[in-house]
Amino acid sequence: MTDTNLIHDPKGGLPRLLEIMRALRNPETGCPWDVAQDFASIAPYTIEEAYEVADAIERADWEELRGELGDLLFQSVFHAQMASERGLFDFDDVANTMSDKMVARHPHVFGDQSNAKSAEQQTKDWESIKATERLSKAQGGTLDGVAVGLPALLRAKKLQKRAARVGFDWPSTDEVLDKIVEEAGELVEAREELSQAEVEEEFGDLLFVMVNLGRHLGIESETALRAANAKFTRRFESIERALAAIGRTPEQSDLAEMDALWDAAKAEEKRKS
Repeated sequence: MTDTNLIHDPKGGLPRLLEIMRALRNPETGCPWDVAQDFASIAPYTIEEAYEVADAIERADWEELRGELGDLLFQSVFHAQMASERGLFDFDDVANTMSDKMVARHPHVFGDQSNAKSAEQQTKDWESIKATERLSKAQGGTLDGVAVGLPALLRAKKLQKRAARVGFDWPSTDEVLDKIVEEAGELVEAREELSQAEVEEEFGDLLFVMVNLGRHLGIESETALRAANAKFTRRFESIERALAAIGRTPEQSDLAEMDALWDAAKAEEKRKS
């Protein structure tokens, strides 16, 4: 039976949210849309909410972050409720599993190991513990457990890190740069001589090696590309504002003029930095 007092309690916290989710999923009195959902239909929303959390952090909008974290939490609650209805697990199981994992992976905090370790050593220990966990799940392959649904750039880095742990890696950035030149040449050749599918394959190879270069340089490719997207957005919006100031739009301009305005926006950003 639905606890309406809890649902309307502004200080109800997590129990209130769980009760709201149960009410929404009630097949007789709940929301038809929520009742109709399943794991697969909700998964895209979960991914979207995670990105919106990252966006709020990038913009340092802490009020927005509070709301986006709530949206992301609701996704976990939604999945846990659907699992509970199937008799698989519930939200407490999710929380307890996470707590057990964190305790097991931090013996230097919750166990008898010394915490007088460098961050680098702790990272190595973390990876070693995770490798042991994968073995217990019958994930014996080096690349087992790297989620297919991850953003492609992030998954590429994780695959490369896994391979590097068993010695399958270039020793320095020099070899990676050489490989980038090689892959770029193959892309040019494919563009001139091969099918669209083969051009796409070569383009993917080049992107994969670029992620590898980022890894060797200590750069998160996903983060770097988001920053490049933001920079492009800022500068293109500057072009639009400059044109609007003289009563024109990009469609009424040309590439040479917009390039000049782009350079001006770039110079202004450097002057302010």
